[in-house]
Amino acid sequence: MPSRPTTLGVLTPFLDGFYFSAVLRGIHAAAQERGHRVVVIRGTPEYVEAPSLARDQVDGWIVVLDTDGIERLARAGVPLVTVSTCAPEVGCPTVMPDNENGIRSAARHLIEHGHRRIAFVGFMEQDDTRARFASYKQTLAEAGIPFDPGLVFETENNWYSGGQQAAEALIARRGELTAAVVATDKNALGLMSALQAAGLRIPEDLAITGFDDLTEAQWAAPPLTTVRQRFDGLGRLACDLVLAQIAGEVVPAGPALAPTMFVQRRTCGCNALQGFLRARDAAPDEDPSGVLARQMVELLVSHPLPPGTPPASVWPGVTRLIEGLTAALEGTTPLPAAEIDDACQHAVRLTPDVENLMGIARLLERSRRRRRARPGGAGDDEAAEDRAEAFLEQLRLSLSLARLDAEREFVAELGKLVRSDHEVSLALLGGTQEEARSLAWLDSTSAVWSCLGLWEDPETRARLVVTGAYSRDGSPTPALGSVHPLEAFPPAELLPPSTAGGPFTVTLLPIRTLQRDWGVLATVGPGSLEIAGDEGTVAIWGALLSAALERDALVQSLSEQHASLQEAYQRERALSAAVRALGCPLIPLLRGVLLVPLIGELDGDRAQQVLDTVVEGVSRHRARCVLLDITGVPVVDAQVAHALQQTHRAAALLGARVILVGVRPEIAARLVALDIDLGDLATHQSLSSALDDLARKGLRPRRGGAASPPPDPPPAPRSGRRRERE
Repeated sequence: MPSRPTTLGVLTPFLDGFYFSAVLRGIHAAAQERGHRVVVIRGTPEYVEAPSLARDQVDGWIVVLDTDGIERLARAGVPLVTVSTCAPEVGCPTVMPDNENGIRSAARHLIEHGHRRIAFVGFMEQDDTRARFASYKQTLAEAGIPFDPGLVFETENNWYSGGQQAAEALIARRGELTAAVVATDKNALGLMSALQAAGLRIPEDLAITGFDDLTEAQWAAPPLTTVRQRFDGLGRLACDLVLAQIAGEVVPAGPALAPTMFVQRRTCGCNALQGFLRARDAAPDEDPSGVLARQMVELLVSHPLPPGTPPASVWPGVTRLIEGLTAALEGTTPLPAAEIDDACQHAVRLTPDVENLMGIARLLERSRRRRRARPGGAGDDEAAEDRAEAFLEQLRLSLSLARLDAEREFVAELGKLVRSDHEVSLALLGGTQEEARSLAWLDSTSAVWSCLGLWEDPETRARLVVTGAYSRDGSPTPALGSVHPLEAFPPAELLPPSTAGGPFTVTLLPIRTLQRDWGVLATVGPGSLEIAGDEGTVAIWGALLSAALERDALVQSLSEQHASLQEAYQRERALSAAVRALGCPLIPLLRGVLLVPLIGELDGDRAQQVLDTVVEGVSRHRARCVLLDITGVPVVDAQVAHALQQTHRAAALLGARVILVGVRPEIAARLVALDIDLGDLATHQSLSSALDDLARKGLRPRRGGAASPPPDPPPAPRSGRRRERE
């Protein structure tokens, strides 16, 4: 069996979204370049019980953002790196953005605008935010601005809602501050929307800077000034550090910083494009094409190029566009429209920022004016001017169409994702348990290989039984029913070759609900998607599969309960039939006393049977008392009480009284709750108490235990007064 490739394990609480997808993409890209495999596990070290899951396959771990339970992972002795969160308790390297210099550049920029009352807004429970807050305080101190704790506004999270929640407090202090450094773009964008809804103008009433440089920051109104960090750069650096440890190099514990860059837009009070153009006005005029190319590329990437870096190595189309403008001015062969389109499409891949893209045309327009003003330039050549203007119009149109194409591709990918998730939800929530476990529903997804392992013993969770397998191209999969230790799942030897230095990532998704831990779903497919949101597509598969398994288990449980109830019902019917066959027994118990034991439910027919039996028994035995024992009656409700009262009244007409036996406290309480009045119908809890009461009244059992009828009463006088007692 060939040896497995070097494998990096990544533990992350989420799989998709702007941050997590980019970090995972950076890790995978760096590993792919070296021919290594990446196994991504959704969850924290504690949640997935690391280092157990996939332990035998992982040579080094990268933990993203959430470090709960990381001590267990560290005790395993494998190389370990964290991303965006510190874990000093385990002494491992931590990849962080350069928060200090990023916030310093943002705060200094606001100070240069003349602001002195600058607030800080952020979610203080995160390490990144605390580092940014420390840099904010330090920058104020360096500028001689006293720190005011009253200008610190903590948010509830790093999302839009956190910024919206903080807005109310800022509005209450609006006369005391003029600017705000916000710890994340999402907080900043949420803050902006709430402030604008309250009637505040940005940046006139409050200047704002963010941190992250999300795509939404570029589309905000006004565009958000922020600090750019490369999330994929965090992933690449983490991959480099863990591979260095695997190779035996000594990597110091503590922060390893990824570079950040301040990006001017409009929420700080700047016009970014005008500022860029003014800053380049003093550029040397020699080699104008070389200077122009550098300026155009630096505008696209929003940062200076390193010395010695040819602009065309970053954007190959820049040279052809400058040549196209020259050809238009000189009247030579024009640049083909296809080449203009190609250059613009590449520009859009470098930045989606429309203002910067349109700035490319502005730079070429400025170059045209300068050429015209130079000695020997085009001067008043109207034809040259017309050709140059037509070229620039074509460029602007191509830039707009390229940006529109990028947006159209984004919408198409989002639509594909929505359709895929919809088809998966229909398959999992509308299908059977066998269909869910077969994994055939993965046909509508981007996954190429998968296997589902459910716990052999949910209590110990030591081994997984393969209950489903999927392969789009026919690659080998684990045998159904095969059992694998948690540490070796999924079997490394069966993973597709495309996971080692290829385009695909292995993802392990714990399948859990609040009620039950089912097992693990292993999938192989493309990396996570930024457009999917933080609870993205693969996480949705896991949630739907968990729900399907839970639903089927519930249905099975209900079916078993139904069968049990059916069996109990049949037994009850058999018992009722036996009781009916037995009829209504009449037992002469004492002299003048009859016992009628009742068993089973009293419906209308049985009530009539009891009434007839009591009437016939009282008449035949000349009884003075009837003990109705209802101990065996399961339910005493209004209908039963009515039947008992009817029997009591019928016996009374014959000169006998009825005593209820077996009226336990819970039955008495139920009668009271139902507001049932038994009238003068006497009750006893047990037969023994009723017999004791009758004995005290002079009734004795007959010899042999049977009761004899009482002597005939003296005949009533035929007329005249009733004889008085002696």
